Amino acid sequence: MHTREMFDLSGKVALVTGGGRGMGRHMSIGLAEAGADVVLVGRKPESLKEAAAAIEALGRRAWVHEADVADTAAIDAVIAAVKSGPGRLDILVNNAGMVWTAPTLEYPLEGWDRVFDLNVRGLFYLSQQGALLMREHGGGSIINVSSVSVWRCADDTTEPIVAYNASKGAVVTLTRDMAVKLARDNIRVNSIAPGAFLTAMMDHLRHDEQKLAQFNSAIPQNRSGEEDDIKGVVVFLAGPASAFVTGQTLAVDGGWTCT
Repeated sequence: MHTREMFDLSGKVALVTGGGRGMGRHMSIGLAEAGADVVLVGRKPESLKEAAAAIEALGRRAWVHEADVADTAAIDAVIAAVKSGPGRLDILVNNAGMVWTAPTLEYPLEGWDRVFDLNVRGLFYLSQQGALLMREHGGGSIINVSSVSVWRCADDTTEPIVAYNASKGAVVTLTRDMAVKLARDNIRVNSIAPGAFLTAMMDHLRHDEQKLAQFNSAIPQNRSGEEDDIKGVVVFLAGPASAFVTGQTLAVDGGWTCT
């Protein structure tokens, strides 16, 4: 296979949760630029429609489904729509996630449950149902979004997000376990662990040049992640270039976890 073909996703159908904003949008656009048609799932219809328009401008097909991935009935509806729409699923990007902030010793179980319902339970159920559809067409690639928080911990003054961090650790373990269990169905399961990207979650830094510079100084590459940094990784994990890669978590963090 020619190297260029290893990154060609023509004829493939990808589903991206949280695909209308931030890194989800970047990954959706990246997959479309590589040739894939994209199913966009999320809770913000306007941003989903804007992302779909950008994908269609590239000559690719796009479908929009407003859904909360924490709701299993909503996931069932999305899978049914994929079956009746594009008719296949080759790539699943589990990007949707949430954070609930509170000091660890005051952390409410309500917050814990809501974080795990979306970040772990919903992710697993969509992966399960998506894998069943992938198996019908010879396999596919599941790409989970974890976090560098699985390797880097901080106190509550910096990261009062104990449930989020724990949920991302669960995602890494789930990635490894499902990779083994689905390998014989030709379904690969990997995880991306992003470092600091200037998404909405980092608005408090994005608009303060001094704080952003101070934050970036802790990263060996001395910058935050940008759109192309995440697009390249998701295309690699989605296609033939990573055909012998499964069960792995790839840090995309400018070397942050090396310090």
